[in-house]
Amino acid sequence: MTVGDHAGGAHAAFTTPARADHSRFVQRLRRRYAAEAHLLDAGAPTREAQLATLERLLGRGLELGAALRVLRQLVMERLVVLDCEEAVDLAVVTRAVTDLAEMALDRACAQAESELDGLYGAPMHQAPPATAAARAQLWVIGMGKFGARELNVSSDIDLIYVYDHDGETAGNAQGRNRISNHEYFGKAVKRIYQLVGDTTEHGNVFRVDLALRPNGNSGPPAVSLGALEEYFLVQGREWERFAWLKSRVVAPLAAVRDGSASALRGVVLPFVFRRYLDYSVFESLRTLHRQIREHAAKRAAGNPGRANDVKLSRGGIREIEFTVQLLQVVRGGQFPELRTRPTLDAIARLQRASLMPAETAQALTEAYVFLRRVEHRIQYLDDQQTHLMPERDDDLAWLAQTLGFPNTCAFLHQLDAHREAVAQEFDTLLGGPTKSCNGKGCGAGRAEAGELQAVLPQLPPKLAERVAQWCEHPRVAALREDTRQRLVRLVQRTGAWVEEGRVTEEAALRLVDWLEALLRRESYLALLQERPSVHERLLRLLGAAKWPARYLQKHPGVIDELASRQLLSDRFDGAQFEAELDARLDALRSTGEDDEEALLNLLRRACHAEVFRTLARDVEGVLTVEDVADDLSALADAVLRTTVRWCWARLKNRHRDAPQFAIIAYGKLGGKELGYGSDLDIVFVYDDEHERAPEVYATFVRKLINWLTVKTGEGDLYEIDTALRPNGNSGLLVTSFEAYADYQQQRGSNTAWTWEHQAITRARCVVAPTLPAARGSLPPGGAAPPWGGPAAGRIGGVNELAARFDAVREAVITAPRDVAALADEIRAMREKVRAAHPVRGEMFDVKHSPGGMVDVEFVVQFLVLAHAAAHPALRANRGNIALLLMAEEAGLLPARMGETAAAAYRVLRQMQHRARLDEAPTQVDPSDVAVESTAVRALWQHVLAGP
Repeated sequence: MTVGDHAGGAHAAFTTPARADHSRFVQRLRRRYAAEAHLLDAGAPTREAQLATLERLLGRGLELGAALRVLRQLVMERLVVLDCEEAVDLAVVTRAVTDLAEMALDRACAQAESELDGLYGAPMHQAPPATAAARAQLWVIGMGKFGARELNVSSDIDLIYVYDHDGETAGNAQGRNRISNHEYFGKAVKRIYQLVGDTTEHGNVFRVDLALRPNGNSGPPAVSLGALEEYFLVQGREWERFAWLKSRVVAPLAAVRDGSASALRGVVLPFVFRRYLDYSVFESLRTLHRQIREHAAKRAAGNPGRANDVKLSRGGIREIEFTVQLLQVVRGGQFPELRTRPTLDAIARLQRASLMPAETAQALTEAYVFLRRVEHRIQYLDDQQTHLMPERDDDLAWLAQTLGFPNTCAFLHQLDAHREAVAQEFDTLLGGPTKSCNGKGCGAGRAEAGELQAVLPQLPPKLAERVAQWCEHPRVAALREDTRQRLVRLVQRTGAWVEEGRVTEEAALRLVDWLEALLRRESYLALLQERPSVHERLLRLLGAAKWPARYLQKHPGVIDELASRQLLSDRFDGAQFEAELDARLDALRSTGEDDEEALLNLLRRACHAEVFRTLARDVEGVLTVEDVADDLSALADAVLRTTVRWCWARLKNRHRDAPQFAIIAYGKLGGKELGYGSDLDIVFVYDDEHERAPEVYATFVRKLINWLTVKTGEGDLYEIDTALRPNGNSGLLVTSFEAYADYQQQRGSNTAWTWEHQAITRARCVVAPTLPAARGSLPPGGAAPPWGGPAAGRIGGVNELAARFDAVREAVITAPRDVAALADEIRAMREKVRAAHPVRGEMFDVKHSPGGMVDVEFVVQFLVLAHAAAHPALRANRGNIALLLMAEEAGLLPARMGETAAAAYRVLRQMQHRARLDEAPTQVDPSDVAVESTAVRALWQHVLAGP
């Protein structure tokens, strides 16, 4: 019979259960508190059940401190039974202990304030307006497992006390005994400790540890919010960032519920999470972990049993926590969705962000749950704050039995397996560069002196000459000693790899140029030192072409993408990209950081990272030129869709929840042939009968273009070209869809030119709302419809504007035409383009020379406009290569001509792509493209040569 099963009376409540009574702690509790057992209702000791029991204990005449202690003992006995006999989830246990701590501190705060207010009056501060006075608040901050709601059953609680404002108390009833708020809250801390932490005949509620407060045990018991912020700026140490990662205001509960305690976030978040990727924390965490292991080793000296610690020994709980927290601190500044306290939730988020493989996340999750359950059973034995495996055979057998193992050997085997998996992952992440570097020069060697001069003889001549310039460089001289040593080791490793032939000397020289501009950004040096694989991959990328090096100089933060294990195996996923951006927006909104600048930077970082991923896959030969164009085009589509949603949501004069608005892509984006650095040819249209629609959408488009083009600290997104809108640069920036359709379909006096119809053959709708099947506008404040490209939201609705654009495009390209006149106009336009791009000398320009890419594009446009009415296959916007093959299949080209021209066009595109990557001219020796130019000239001659 359990504590809650008290039908047989108070003394019958603690009769022998099947397994829980092996615990000496449970045995003591049942002897001491048999008369109180029935006060705790049956089942899990939820917050409500604990509060009800506390009131019953107070009703028996116990003072608050005693009642809390008795409650603690009843709750602990119940948890042993639930955990060991009923195998409840780990979260049931940790949440119950956390609830107990929160409730105890909340009651203790109220008691302390009541007593102190009677003596000194309430602590006050001046609040706006200047004549007003308000009560200053004390916040109890739970750290570590308490902050994460993960307390174990014999845990102490790590607390920090912060008050929001300095000032003085109002005085007692006679207006006397005024003291400073600092003194008042210092006394409050002492009283709270007496109620919760003092050991009495009933034990304590929790052991309280204040060592994590600013300046540790030498600091004041309570600090003001302003003093805490100054401490972070001036004295905060790297390891404290990990401590504050899980911090949370746990009491008083009223301050949590009314939101007043949220002011703490604005001070803590910038300290814990840096704006840029922050690999400098590796060394500090490595040092902290080494100190913990050394301390554990000293404790185990002469007592081998102490080496078997499920928390602090190799592969223990602490290594799981360090692994997870390190990834959070490194990435949390740029990826706010990683900012979570509970360990298991953090692991899941790291997996969703592709920062941890699924199998690793699963292994760490299983190990964490297993080790925490073992930890609880160890503590159930005697209610000691210990994590050491018991040495008695019967205790070990009990642990195995309550965990569901048939014997002790099976349990210990599983324990070892989990700990080994944790240790391997931890060593992989935090083992340091020397453990993962196999080349020469990877160790410290002469670099430990931190002198660049000492490394020069080890370097290839050109690299040595370039690095020698750093010896007197003021930025190098200004570096901290540890940072300078990192720099020296990177140079040393780079030189060794050049000598081994793993990377080229040109790549090494580009790396030096790249690093020189970033010497003050120590985190990049730390990243390259900590991740030799990233260092080597970066060198290969820099050595491949000039454009990657220039892109990296503009956006250095993207190099962290080289650490991704999925970099070369994945492709861009637009839906996942948008979902991740929305998750980051939600995370920023939850902490009040979602101002416009933060959103602009978030969009830019995400876009630059994806461009860089595509670039790395391209350079490594994973993607074809067509793949690169597809992925860059899909990225632009996703960025446009997200920017439209976010920008509209922040438009002050909007009249509906979602705009009746579409973006039509032309040119390279329309044809899904976007390249690196390409601008976006886009046209904006709306279909909204609201009286303010023209004004609202004009304002919106101006804001949207600003969001896309403005340069922030993270750079810009895209250059935007709207010259293809009706009437070009003299036309309206955004047009009603009806006016756009009339213009394209030759209705009215203002109609499109033939070259605009050429352009529409490559146009597509990339952003449009998905609406219910019935046409109509939403009222202001109505439910916002889903958003997406033409393929989005087809189920249960119609992507109306996209479908209407498709109809207009098809009407344009299938309209009756005088084929001879059309050929004349296209030939004339081709001559204008050629005249605007003259080719000097005898060279061949892969794009503009006769027999080049533009000839293919003009031929395809002619074939579509002249024959799409009779040949429906030509109506799809499938790209030039596919359309050439379709034209041949339709009999519009002789056998093999379409296939040969398509192959030639593919080669010319590849040559143009590679030349632009290396920032080289696209003009080549004609003999290098003789086969391709001959095939294209034959195509032009057959289709458009004219009389």
